[in-house]
Amino acid sequence: MHAGQYAYRHRRERKRDMRRLWIARINAAARALDLTYGNLMAGLRKAGITLDRRMLAEMALNDSQGFAALVEKVRAA
Repeated sequence: MHAGQYAYRHRRERKRDMRRLWIARINAAARALDLTYGNLMAGLRKAGITLDRRMLAEMALNDSQGFAALVEKVRAA
C-alpha cells in the first residue's frame, strides 16, 4: 500500500520537476540572447507561436541557431 502511494505522489512530483527544468533551460538560453523568460513567453503568445516548454527547452539545448531565430521572431512581434 505504501509503495503505491509513494509511486502515485512521485509521478506528479516528477512532472513538476521536469517543468522546472525546462523553464530553467529556456531562461538560460533566452538570457544568453538578452531576453528574459517572461518576455520570451509573452512574445511567443503575441507572435502566435505555439510551442510547449518541453520543445522550447529541447530547442534551446540542441538547436541554438533555431532558438536564436525564434527569439528574433519574438523580438519582431
